[in-house]
Amino acid sequence: MEQERIADKKIKVHADELLRQGKSVQLPITGYSMYPLLVPGRDRVILAPADHMPYRRGDVMLYRREKGILVLHRIWKRKKDGYYMVGDNQKEIEGPLREDQLIGVMTGMIRDGKERSCDGMGYRVYSAVWLMLRPIRPLLSRMVAACKRFLRK
Repeated sequence: MEQERIADKKIKVHADELLRQGKSVQLPITGYSMYPLLVPGRDRVILAPADHMPYRRGDVMLYRREKGILVLHRIWKRKKDGYYMVGDNQKEIEGPLREDQLIGVMTGMIRDGKERSCDGMGYRVYSAVWLMLRPIRPLLSRMVAACKRFLRK
C-alpha cells in the first residue's frame, strides 16, 4: 500500500480521499481526546483504509461525524446498529456510527522518529486495560494532574 504524508492544513480535505483510494496516510495529532496514548505535537498516526470490516473492540478508527468533523477514537463496542466509540481521554461513548462513516484504521504511530505498530501484545494489553478503566478516567486524570503539580513545587 502506498503511504503519503499529508500537510497539516490539508488533512480534512485529503485524508478521506486518499484513504478511500486505498492509500495509507500519516496524520499529525491535533487534539487531546486520545491522550495519553497520542500527544499533539509529538505523535503522528499511520492509518490504513477502513476496508476490512468488522473491526474489534480497541481498534482506533478515523471516522467522520454527521457534521463532517474527522475524529480519531477507539472502538468501545460493536452492536447490530453500529460502532460505539470513545477517546482515551474521555468517558462519554459516541454512537452508533455506521460502517460508511469509518474511513481509516490506525495501524501504527510515529513517536520520536520511530514507527510503532498496533499489532504488538503490549499495545493490545494497553488498549484492553484502558478501555476497562473508562469509568474512572476522570479520577485518574485528576490524580495525575495533582501529582504533577506536587512534583513541580
